[in-house]
Amino acid sequence: MIDLAIIWASIIALGVLIYIVLDGFDLGIGILFPFIKNHKHRDVMMNSVAPVWDGNETWMVLGGAGLFAAFPLVYATVLSALYIPIILMLVSLIFRGVAFEFRFKAHRSKYLWDWAFIWGSTLASFFQGVILGAYIQGIHVVNNAYAGGPLDWLTPFSLFTGVGVVMMYAALGCAWLILKTKEDLQQSMYHLMPKLLIGLLVIFVGVSLYTPFIHPEIASRWFTMPNLLYLSPVPVLVLLFSWLILRACRTQCDKQPFLYILCLVLITYAGFLISLWPNIIPPSVTLWQAAAPHSSQLFALIGVGILLPIIIAYTILTYWVFKNKVGVDDEGYH
Repeated sequence: MIDLAIIWASIIALGVLIYIVLDGFDLGIGILFPFIKNHKHRDVMMNSVAPVWDGNETWMVLGGAGLFAAFPLVYATVLSALYIPIILMLVSLIFRGVAFEFRFKAHRSKYLWDWAFIWGSTLASFFQGVILGAYIQGIHVVNNAYAGGPLDWLTPFSLFTGVGVVMMYAALGCAWLILKTKEDLQQSMYHLMPKLLIGLLVIFVGVSLYTPFIHPEIASRWFTMPNLLYLSPVPVLVLLFSWLILRACRTQCDKQPFLYILCLVLITYAGFLISLWPNIIPPSVTLWQAAAPHSSQLFALIGVGILLPIIIAYTILTYWVFKNKVGVDDEGYH
């Protein structure tokens, strides 16, 4: 029999990765707004993502729907454990979306919408990181139900990962603007990227050192032989691509920083999956324990098999149509 739990876990993992990449640089635009004071440059920043920003969040919906269909225990327990940060994240995304649309229509109140866009983007990113940190720490499940308190998610580690995701999205947004803009704005991003990358590496080191302390099984997975030998390329590749990003910024290559930071995100995401496998609710609930009945998974998989290629196709088409650079004098989003 085909293992549908693994197929569904792969689909959800893919959806989350695509969301991190696409909505990551999208949210990163708002995080970078305070570094750019010129209003025309801010217009260019928003115009660079205007055709795609709302479509990027399709992948969040796919991930949530996939959990509900294939792993209802995860959907029920994780949402119960992380209800507060999830609600705060969604409120921030709503604020950000409203600010995105209203900013282009405003005149005297434009600066207010700028701040709404900045805080909506930053807080949405921060709470996504808090959710990630709380998830890594583990969720207390007893008799297939969440057995913890309403504030168990609020810890120094989850706040630290919240800052880490803000930093990561800012770096993605910076690389995106290097790719999509030109002249003064692009030069500003070239100079900002090394600072963001150093901060991001500090976050990576902090998470990598702290996570094994809270999960002994993760420590044994990474730091015992022969796993240590097999997994040693992960930190080496992180350092390699970090160096390549810095070199690309120094030589002012506009495509390489975005490609290299995508590789960096992919490597760190792979490390996250390696650390938790096969648990889908850390520290002890596996994919198969949380899976829906086989018939339910199969029924939902048929629908995803039809919709997923369509979503991927229109996403690729959108980015292809709007592949050119955006400048101050270009006609933008109105």
